[in-house]
Amino acid sequence: MKKLLVCLAALSIVACKKEEPKPKDYATFSGKIENKNSDSLFVYQGRDFKKTIKVNEDGTFSDTLKVKSGVYGIYDGKEQTTIFLANDMDLKMTLDTKTFKESIVVNGKGAEKTNFLIEKLKFENNLVDTEALKNLDEAGLETKMKSLETEMLAFYDKNAAIDSTLIADYKKQVPQMLSGLKGYILSGIKLKQELPAGTVSPTFDNYENYKGGTVSLSDLKGKYVYIDVWATWCGPCIGEIPSLQSLEKDYEGKNIAFVSISTDDGRGYRAGSKEASFNLAKEGWKKMIAEKQMSGIQLFSDKAFQSDFVTGYKINSIPRFILIDPNGNIVNADAPRPSYSKIKDYLSSFGI
Repeated sequence: MKKLLVCLAALSIVACKKEEPKPKDYATFSGKIENKNSDSLFVYQGRDFKKTIKVNEDGTFSDTLKVKSGVYGIYDGKEQTTIFLANDMDLKMTLDTKTFKESIVVNGKGAEKTNFLIEKLKFENNLVDTEALKNLDEAGLETKMKSLETEMLAFYDKNAAIDSTLIADYKKQVPQMLSGLKGYILSGIKLKQELPAGTVSPTFDNYENYKGGTVSLSDLKGKYVYIDVWATWCGPCIGEIPSLQSLEKDYEGKNIAFVSISTDDGRGYRAGSKEASFNLAKEGWKKMIAEKQMSGIQLFSDKAFQSDFVTGYKINSIPRFILIDPNGNIVNADAPRPSYSKIKDYLSSFGI
């Protein structure tokens, strides 16, 4: 009996000395993507970190990443979102690209920080309606900005337990973020004052049509005209293409024409002469239209940003969307983007 007690005591000492598993010096990131857009998933953090993860035929993926603790972007070739990564995390993510951001589910060790980022994105999307803000005057906008600041800080305070450092960083960014938003909205308000609804629209004449021949704004008289001013090198422009395609399909046969005007002018091409670079830009425009199966009326302007239409609408950044009425008058010189959640309500308000 005495020997048994001694053995049990020895075993208990051994058990007490058993070490906890050491934290991994890498993160594990795995999951499954339904209706995958590509065979790769890209994880990045600015210029400091880039990793390509293979997505299998069935949509599954899995990899390990040695990372510095922080927020990372993920991109599937078409859509993107953010996740929080740190070594020793084991994140498992599922999503369906047909409802990309809405369908993301993240589980596993350390998932609470990524779930906060998902909640943050939804909160911000529901908080700010940029098109509604453009209908305010400057005094009303100032009042709204103060209200937004209060709501945002309250949201972060509510989630302070997630990660005090992360929350503190986001709270510091609030004034800068709202300042940028305010500047953007003020430029839209000013543009509507300079190009008010009901005035005659700047025009375009004989622009090259991808399908052949030329098109002028006057050719579309009798229809509403929704115009996308874009370029193949513009990331946000390309990001709007799927929403624009969906919109064109939904309004097929209705009294509205969808027109995309390229401002490609040869920048980024080094082909010797300016003319050679310009021709390469035009070929790049045609190639992208074919690859992305872009619909609507696809037009190319030889004068790009120097055209009368672009300068007439005071366009100095793209994408810009414009709505013109059947009589050739301006409805909105800075119309909602196709990705705007209420774009169909907006167009329907004109009886389209």
